[in-house]
Amino acid sequence: MVATEPSGSTPQPLLAGRRPLAPHLSVYVFILLPFLALVAAVPLAWGWGLRWWDALLAAGWYAFTILGVTVGYHRYFTHGAFRAKRWLRIALAVAGSMAVQGPILHWVADHRRHHAFADREGDPHSPWAFGTSPAALARGFWHAHMGWIFERDLTNQRRFAPDLLADSDIRLVHRLFGPLTVATFALPALCGGVITGTWWGAATAFFWAGLVRVALLHHVTWSVNSICHLVGDRPFRSRDKAGNFWPLAVLSMGESWHNLHHADPTCARHGVRRGEIDISARVIWIFERLGWASHVRWPTPRRLARLAADR
Repeated sequence: MVATEPSGSTPQPLLAGRRPLAPHLSVYVFILLPFLALVAAVPLAWGWGLRWWDALLAAGWYAFTILGVTVGYHRYFTHGAFRAKRWLRIALAVAGSMAVQGPILHWVADHRRHHAFADREGDPHSPWAFGTSPAALARGFWHAHMGWIFERDLTNQRRFAPDLLADSDIRLVHRLFGPLTVATFALPALCGGVITGTWWGAATAFFWAGLVRVALLHHVTWSVNSICHLVGDRPFRSRDKAGNFWPLAVLSMGESWHNLHHADPTCARHGVRRGEIDISARVIWIFERLGWASHVRWPTPRRLARLAADR
């Protein structure tokens, strides 16, 4: 689901202003601080500082927030791979916001723009933006992985996300990104404090289930933008260089089966061949069985055969 202008109309600009200074500085804080925690995690885990409750809390919060991105921000809000009841729609927007990857309107507009111009001029995060030499690809990898996030130009939401701009629930969740970011770090700490009954338990939960979890989630998600557009298997036809990178399949909840996604963006399942684990698709399947989701765009053998033809 990529917003387009009516035939014959003048396209709106790709960009719409620049990020204000205070939110821009917060980008550095909420990317670099969790990253420093991730760097410190290995020595801290070697002998002290990581307990079973920290690991369980980190795993639980990781699953909750990354599924908010993969099922919510990505497959539902960006591509319309299924329909959801209003409460589930709001819950997915909240869970995605707590992954600290940006407010929902920014995220969806950026990603729809990525699909409209994938690996071409206009793509906000293509690793091929600077050429094909080794030096250019090294620069492109950095740009696609996280460098583009530090740029202040904002994608035009009126062009790429008019449907979400018209939704009052989504506009509210977008405005609440700041409090939800605080909550995604504070709630794990609260859980750790309640489980252990100590301030130290709250502090270690904040570190592992807050900072380290967010940093790991960031780099897994960004790796789909960088690694999966540089290397990987490409069994289906797409206009770009999106490929499948199996080592990330579980951690990315199925997002690293990236080739079919770019060949058929609205499909609810990305891993369609034998052995391609797609946890996000299974979650959508559960939502459908419970009656919370409907009109799911599942792949069909005929469509897959057509996408794989003439290779």
